[in-house]
Amino acid sequence: MVGSTPAIAESTPSLPSWHPPVTHPYLVDREFDKPAKKWQAGHRGVDFRVDAEAKVYSPATGEITFSGTVVDRQVITVTHSDGRKSSFEPVAEPLPVGERVEAGQVIAVMDASIEHCAGGGHCLHWGVREKETEEYLNPLLLLGEGAPSVLLPITDDFAA
Repeated sequence: MVGSTPAIAESTPSLPSWHPPVTHPYLVDREFDKPAKKWQAGHRGVDFRVDAEAKVYSPATGEITFSGTVVDRQVITVTHSDGRKSSFEPVAEPLPVGERVEAGQVIAVMDASIEHCAGGGHCLHWGVREKETEEYLNPLLLLGEGAPSVLLPITDDFAA
C-alpha cells in the first residue's frame, strides 16, 4: 500500500498535526491487525518498508520518554502533546530521553543490522498507544488513512 499524507481536519483540536515517520512516498509492508483480546496475537502497529539506513521522523510534537533495548532491538518512544505514545523499532542512534521534538524532526535512524520485514528486508515498525487506556490504535488513522468505510442507508431519494 503506497500512502500519502492528507491533513487531519484542523477543526479537531485534540489532535496534533501528524506526519509519517518515514519519507514519501511510503510503502506499508504489514498493516495494523488489532487482536480481539489484549493477550492474543496480532500486529499492534504498521511496518513501513524502508532503506537500511533510513531516517526516522517524529510524527508529531512531543518528548522522548523511552530509548533502550527491548528483547534484541533498540526502541524509541515519543510521548506526544496529546498524550499518545509512538514507539519505533528497530532503530539506531536514537535521541536521548527528555529531548523535546517537533513533528518531522529526525529522532533516530534504522538499525541496518536487523531485517524486520516479513519477507526479508528493512521495515520500520510504528506502534501508537492511546493516552488513557494504553490501547493500540492504527497509526494510519492519524495520517488520515485506513479509516473504515461508512455505508449510507438507501432512501427513497436514491432508490433505483
